Amino acid sequence: MGDRPGDNFDFAHILNGSSDRPYIYRQLLPASVNWIDAAIPLAARSWFFHKYGFAMQELDTTFVSPVSKEPAYILRYQIFYYLDFFFAWVAAFAMFLVCRAVKIPTLPSAFASVLMMLAIPYMMSNGGYYYDYPELAFLALAVWMAIRFNWWWLIPVVALGAWNKESFLLVVLSLYPLLRHRTSRGNALLGTAVLALTAVAVYFALRMHFASNPGSTVLFKWQTWLSFLTHPQKLFLTESTYGIKAFKAFSPIPVALLIWTAIRGWRRLPRPIRRHAIIAAAINFPLFFLFCSPGEMRDLSLLYVVLLLLFAVNLSPTSKAELPGPAAA
Repeated sequence: MGDRPGDNFDFAHILNGSSDRPYIYRQLLPASVNWIDAAIPLAARSWFFHKYGFAMQELDTTFVSPVSKEPAYILRYQIFYYLDFFFAWVAAFAMFLVCRAVKIPTLPSAFASVLMMLAIPYMMSNGGYYYDYPELAFLALAVWMAIRFNWWWLIPVVALGAWNKESFLLVVLSLYPLLRHRTSRGNALLGTAVLALTAVAVYFALRMHFASNPGSTVLFKWQTWLSFLTHPQKLFLTESTYGIKAFKAFSPIPVALLIWTAIRGWRRLPRPIRRHAIIAAAINFPLFFLFCSPGEMRDLSLLYVVLLLLFAVNLSPTSKAELPGPAAA
């Protein structure tokens, strides 16, 4: 994790709540870091600075944010980094649980989860954001719990997911086919409505709290997209992501591989998963071209779990994904 260009992703602005809207709404990690930092006893804080503070200040600024070397931020930078890494670990484990929930064998489930963790940084054009791995973790947890549990167990996951990123409301809408598989239409609609209201309540609380911050509710990017699409040579450009230079994820070869993976595995996904994918795509693609930067495949995150399951069924050619039977009435 490091600073991204511009004040909105400067470490101090993130922690101090002074970034522009809508970036400032992504508060799960910043708020958690500030709370943990405030709760650390003075003795433990003194021990940390005595043992690690000087070493942190001596680190090369090429690899570490300059702000992270300031005394006011050294400890919080470490907490932030390890908390983000923790969510990456949760995401990997949650993705494994999703694969096992649809009866993919253990070994392909593990390999599919690892493959997704390797693919995610490639999709993060020019590097990801601090809320990306928590988003992946909550996405996978929400799908797994929608498959395995009654809808009310998802309420805390949805609340935390919306606290991490306001677009988690859209994830809730795509869960309806999975909830419907477990229960009646009426109960699934009720569950979807309650979960959606949970996400909306969290969003409006954040919106009211940061109403005085500059910026706007959303940022329109469709004009940038038009410029991008009218210059097809940009599809063949390379970029450096975490120090590795490669063709953009939207270049022809990666896209062709994704299409081949989808065609090869689509019919082996359970019908509720396919319906979940259709709803997610119907929501995500229009919003992607309206509000997201060109070529950033990370913004198609509603389809991450679908891609995971396509990897899993392709890695297990003798198995077909299946959902557990509907819950007893």
